Amino acid sequence: MSPASATSTPPKPLGAGRPKDLGKGAAILDAAKRLFTAQGFDGTSMDQIAAEAGVSKLTVYSHFGDKDALFFAAVSAKCEELLPPELFMAEHLQGPLCAQLTSIARAFFALITSDEALSMHRMMLTQSSDLHVREMFWKAGPQRVQEAFAAFVQARADAGELEVPDVRRAASQFFCLLKGELHMRMASGLCCAPDACDLDAHINATVDLFLRAHATR
Repeated sequence: MSPASATSTPPKPLGAGRPKDLGKGAAILDAAKRLFTAQGFDGTSMDQIAAEAGVSKLTVYSHFGDKDALFFAAVSAKCEELLPPELFMAEHLQGPLCAQLTSIARAFFALITSDEALSMHRMMLTQSSDLHVREMFWKAGPQRVQEAFAAFVQARADAGELEVPDVRRAASQFFCLLKGELHMRMASGLCCAPDACDLDAHINATVDLFLRAHATR
């Protein structure tokens, strides 16, 4: 673990206070997602977010505390839009494990290949030189998704459906397989999204390989 990883922590949410206007909070979050994606963290100001949301800058600070916390919330919200927490709650899901893994895989691939995610990926690689911003992005998005999936895998292993010696490593490998060459080519602008047949083949092959590796013997 790098020193930055050991010391960087997610921004703290605001404490209890006056009730917040949920409509304004949602407008601020939507504006933040659009601007951070289009202009990057460094290129986006709280003034711009306030103007885009149609609120005062004081209202933005009142809801989210500071720019770091708003960025963290925006990345988290985008992940939850396409990968809702319910996908990982094994006790609430019906059907065979293969179908559940396929649903998770499909949602994850839709997330990482969305226009917003690809733009943010490129921004992280090219525009932002601030390691702190990259750490915030990692903790708000990829790390939270991977931890949720690891908990899902652990629950399935506890139920006797999988044999997984290293749950965290297995979770990471599952998502790396899903990204594969295809995500890198899309992020580099070398290809567009696959058609439905190719996408199905990619997802099914990934799920099949994961189950072959970790099926109970």
